Amino acid sequence: MGRLGPTEIILILVVIILLFGAKKLPDMARSLGKSARILKSEAKAMKSDDQQSAPADPPHPGTATADPSVPRTIQAAPGDVTSARPVTEPTDTTKR
Repeated sequence: MGRLGPTEIILILVVIILLFGAKKLPDMARSLGKSARILKSEAKAMKSDDQQSAPADPPHPGTATADPSVPRTIQAAPGDVTSARPVTEPTDTTKR
C-alpha cells in the first residue's frame, strides 16, 4: 500500500464526520483523551511501584536496619491509603 496523500486524508475525515456526526466527535475525542491520561497515569504508578518494591541489598545478619520502636505500615493496594494500618511485629518469647 502506498502513502496517504492529502486527498485521501480529507476523504477519510469526511467519511468519519458523516458516520459519527459533527456533534459526537468532540465527545469521542474528549473521552479518548481521558482514557489515554488514565492509562498513562496507571502505567506510571505501576512503574514507580515496581521501583519501590525492588529490594536493594538484603540486610546483613546481626545488623539492625530499622528502629524496632517505629511501627511498620502495610498497604493493601497501591494508592489505597484508607486500608493502610500500622502493625506490631510479633515477638518471639519462647526459649530454645
